[in-house]
Amino acid sequence: MTQDLNTLLTALYVKIDDELGGPRWMGRPPVLTDSELVCVAVAQAMLGFTSEAHWLRYARKHLRGLFPYLPQQSGYNKRLRAALGLVKRVIRMLAKSSDFWLDDCWIVDSTPVPCGMSRPTVKRSDLAGWVGYGYCASHSRFYWGLKLYLVCTPAGMPILWALADPKIGEREVLGAMLEVDAGVAAEHDGILLICDKGFAGRDFETLLGEYGITMLRPSRKDEKARYGEPMLKKVRQLIESVNDTLKGQLDLEDHGGRSFEGVAVRVAQRILAMSAAIWHNNATNAPITRSLIAYDSQ
Repeated sequence: MTQDLNTLLTALYVKIDDELGGPRWMGRPPVLTDSELVCVAVAQAMLGFTSEAHWLRYARKHLRGLFPYLPQQSGYNKRLRAALGLVKRVIRMLAKSSDFWLDDCWIVDSTPVPCGMSRPTVKRSDLAGWVGYGYCASHSRFYWGLKLYLVCTPAGMPILWALADPKIGEREVLGAMLEVDAGVAAEHDGILLICDKGFAGRDFETLLGEYGITMLRPSRKDEKARYGEPMLKKVRQLIESVNDTLKGQLDLEDHGGRSFEGVAVRVAQRILAMSAAIWHNNATNAPITRSLIAYDSQ
């Protein structure tokens, strides 16, 4: 099997159509099926189109063979926002269909998702009340937006993910993620969770233990060196590279969402694109499973 965007989209379409079944719609089905909609969204993220208008013009000219029908911008935007649940299901389906679902080593980290750059935007945005101000230590700057929490394998395959107000504590968010998806941890017989100092806390480690999870993190200044700490520097580079894939190649910070549904589905769209690339690379025995190079041109 070759590695190019056409092959990936074809394989993804067949996978979704086989495993997720028929449409979610009552009455007359839409001309663009759910499976096609997901593939269109993946192609948009892979090819780096942050503007839906520009993307649809490009797709109509260059991808007519893959997608004979594409809606207008308003219709595409409406369908995409309504498909958030579907996109989440496909992300989980791809993770479970890969060898990485059985990996008992998980990495967790959070990264900023800015949603506005000016004070007028903050005042009139429909996102007010859901997003907030946070501080990005890696860039030494404040931002108005959300935090993306991502639990993934060392290969980068997303296992759990969530968006949260930057003011909410990291342990609180991760605890809620594990509570909502308790069955995911239950499928594994002992998990090693690698994280940073922000997740430190005796009560939180006890909570993780109830899920069968052992925490591996750097020691704080008031602690003795923790077991396994020397290996953390290399692992830290892995999670940074995952964030770089989402931001540098999939334009996470240029999502363009202006509403709750818009931001959520556009972040999910980029996580889906990365998951699809990892899934397809794994299926085709590609040497680098998180490489998007074969799919970012048409």
